Amino acid sequence: MRLKHFNLDLGAQIFLACSDTSRLRILHLIMTNGEMCITDLENILEFTQTKTSRHLIYLKNSGILTSRKFNQWMFYQIKDEVFDITQQILQFLRRDPVLQKDQSIFQTMYTNRELTLNKLKMKPLSQV
Repeated sequence: MRLKHFNLDLGAQIFLACSDTSRLRILHLIMTNGEMCITDLENILEFTQTKTSRHLIYLKNSGILTSRKFNQWMFYQIKDEVFDITQQILQFLRRDPVLQKDQSIFQTMYTNRELTLNKLKMKPLSQV
């Protein structure tokens, strides 16, 4: 469900949530890459677990993020209702060097994860 009527209270919550650099970095990563795990965000942004959690809870309480738990991991994604406005806000910042560096680190982590998964699927030569 997309947001059809934008009111003052919701707008204030969103803009307050976007008033912090750390939260903007988190939102950019989640917006660009879809659902993300808190551990990946900690590693990319080089934040402590406490700092990352605090900002994620703020974003969730402001109505921007939703979360789901899978085993021991917590995954966050942008709510459908505010996806469009969040995308428009972040569009103005997409060329920022800090945000580009964050995305580059994510791409490296993702590539390494894919390589590891491929290695696990392959059997060693001695077992063939």
